[in-house]
Amino acid sequence: MTTLLAFTVLVALVGLERIAELVVSTRNAAWSMEHGGVESGRGHYPFMVVLHAGLLVGALAEAWLRRPDVPSALAWSMLALVVASQALRWWCITTLGRRWNTRVIIVPGLPPVRSGPYRLFRHPNYVAVVVEGVALPMVHAAWITALVFTVLNAALLTVRIRAEDAALATLPEREASDA
Repeated sequence: MTTLLAFTVLVALVGLERIAELVVSTRNAAWSMEHGGVESGRGHYPFMVVLHAGLLVGALAEAWLRRPDVPSALAWSMLALVVASQALRWWCITTLGRRWNTRVIIVPGLPPVRSGPYRLFRHPNYVAVVVEGVALPMVHAAWITALVFTVLNAALLTVRIRAEDAALATLPEREASDA
């Protein structure tokens, strides 16, 4: 299998993973709303969807159009980071349980989760997103996509984290919860 074909399969697998996330997110968002959830930050959500889809499309388009030579060390090290970012993302999802979704929905009365990766970072899922945004395209030396995504994602995360922090500030400050 050529490296370009292998990269295409990798991006397709990440795309399937995103679909699985959306299924979990939809189910969890419904649970949150049934339990009095309040959504914030709706305005940036469509941009986030387009940006994340654009990462996948852009990485593939750049790889197929530019057909760069990819040093093996770059491909394998970036693949390791992609796998690590997926592991961190799913650690976040399982730690938050029913409270995890791709939107900013807070269920009043539930304390913030401070277990799992949340005891290490305030926003560990965004660490995974940042790492993946660089690493996934760089598996096949798609540096333009990595750069554009990183810049646009930095702007998005500035808005997103402010919205999320404001929403989290409304929760009671009790001891760590494991969702």
